[in-house]
Amino acid sequence: QVQLVESGGGLAQAGGSLSLSCAASGRSFGNSAMGWFRQAPGKERELVAAISWNGAYTYYADSMKGRFTISRDNDKNTVYLQMNSLNPEDTAVYYCAARDRPFERVGYYAPEYAYWGQGTQVTVSS
Repeated sequence: QVQLVESGGGLAQAGGSLSLSCAASGRSFGNSAMGWFRQAPGKERELVAAISWNGAYTYYADSMKGRFTISRDNDKNTVYLQMNSLNPEDTAVYYCAARDRPFERVGYYAPEYAYWGQGTQVTVSS
């Protein structure tokens, strides 16, 4: 059974930092592009950041550039999201996602991802 399990969410103050992890099991995603999405109440799920299978290419949504960093450790089958300079607008449930086929480019939309974690809540207080 394939699983993506996020961890590291919680409560942070504005200007603070949180680090999210997503551990995959059931199959290797070492050859798959992966991404982090988020969804705030009443809003659509949006792409936060994505990373190619080998980490050579990364993508960030405009509002995350310079504040968030996506990385991966294929030996550990894990992808990370370091979030700095958090603000209340970053409050959302954060989801890890993986594309299915090997060596695909990163996806920019949720339907491009085949596997999803259950999400982890990030709350930023002002």
